[in-house]
Amino acid sequence: MSFGMFCAVPLPFHLWDDACMNLMLPCFPLVGAVVGTLWWGIAELLILSGINIMFISALLAVLPFFLTGFLHLDGYMDTNDAVLSRRPLEDKLRILKDPHTGAFSVIMIAVLFILQFAAVYAVIESGKYLALLIIISVISRCCSAFSHFCLKVMPQSGYGNMFKQNVKIPHKIFIVVTAVTAFALSYLYAEIFGLIVAVSAVLGFIAAMAYAYKEFKGISGDLAGYALVISELCGLAALAIII
Repeated sequence: MSFGMFCAVPLPFHLWDDACMNLMLPCFPLVGAVVGTLWWGIAELLILSGINIMFISALLAVLPFFLTGFLHLDGYMDTNDAVLSRRPLEDKLRILKDPHTGAFSVIMIAVLFILQFAAVYAVIESGKYLALLIIISVISRCCSAFSHFCLKVMPQSGYGNMFKQNVKIPHKIFIVVTAVTAFALSYLYAEIFGLIVAVSAVLGFIAAMAYAYKEFKGISGDLAGYALVISELCGLAALAIII
């Protein structure tokens, strides 16, 4: 269920059981592990192919969005449209649900792609610590899942309220253990550089979510996608800077 909703990679079969709804967010970091592994694996293959580095960077900059069916990117665009309107809460909520694309979302997606491309280019050019792409994908989704469990969900968010039903302490512990494991692996793989990347992804998520949560007085899928996209960008940027 979690893979079917949060990942666009084809599956041999789709199974949906409402009784397992409370497992979707705990499994979200596992989706990140698959997305990150594909991101890293395709990066390695493209580098070995000898294709021009600029073209490789462009492909890898947009690849995670294709792998997730642009789900989180949609939330990023909708949230930017709403929060940058600087309007009262009621208007922001209306803009958040508006299917039309506004000027702010277009501007901010251009900013995102420019920064993402620059960061990926720097990482590919150095060729170091590429496997940290997996860590970035896992950490960002750990943050997203945990924020849904710990923050107030907006009444307008149908899925957010469904995901929280029957959630127990073991579900939260699993996400924390997954995040701690990701941090440990990042240190074992790249030592302090790995920790810097992981921490940057967490801080990026916290900053983005705090800003959006303050604006909307709650969390939704769109806001979680917004913070996730910024989290991954911060992890990438940190990797590009330190290598």
